[in-house]
Amino acid sequence: MDPLFDFRGRVALVTGGSRGLGRQMVLALAERGADVVIASRKLENCERVAEEVRALGRRALAVSAHVGRWEECDALLARTFEAFGRLDILVNNAGMSPACPSHEVSEKIFDAVVNLNFKGPFRLASQAALRMAEGEGGAIVNVSSTGALMALPGVVPYGGAKAALNQMTISLAREYAPKVRVNAISAGPFLTEAHPDWRDEAVLDRFTNALRRPGRPEEIVPALLLLASPASSFITGAVLRVDGGQRG
Repeated sequence: MDPLFDFRGRVALVTGGSRGLGRQMVLALAERGADVVIASRKLENCERVAEEVRALGRRALAVSAHVGRWEECDALLARTFEAFGRLDILVNNAGMSPACPSHEVSEKIFDAVVNLNFKGPFRLASQAALRMAEGEGGAIVNVSSTGALMALPGVVPYGGAKAALNQMTISLAREYAPKVRVNAISAGPFLTEAHPDWRDEAVLDRFTNALRRPGRPEEIVPALLLLASPASSFITGAVLRVDGGQRG
């Protein structure tokens, strides 16, 4: 195994890790030796992915957590350290982007979107960074969106929350350096359970990125491995676009 991508002896925590991009990232880390904590709201879904990790010969912990709530973020970190005694990689992947005309957005929807896409990731990243800085160091990867960089009518709270996540990434990278690196993946459209209609050939004309298609879930993996591993030892505070050449 390439030593730059050898995660043996490392512990990773992936939020939203039970499906879609999160599941791909969990399995990619486990395949390269990491023990993994899988967090999402539905425990049974986390357990299914945890079994896949154990089948690879790695340890796994499934945790039900709503990471838009600070007390559950704190409890998730406590469970991680209780089970493994350390945390080397945090992947803030959980998110939501309900489509709604801006004039119809309720306060409940606004708060839910901002809490899950920014408030919770801030709490997890700041508290994990503190523990990492006090220990052997670590890497934090925040999963952002091209919605933070371009106009996306109908999901304005989501775009605003992801823009805040990008700024948080840059600021925390400075605050917890040099032992902790903090970077973000600016993800474009990906084929996940959230967008099953994108598999229809007739829908492909809607894609305006350079590659004229959505990404396959496994295509997020190289960016994650780069930012979570020693291969990016001189990269921090970066927002890496993985969007097929999206405009904006």
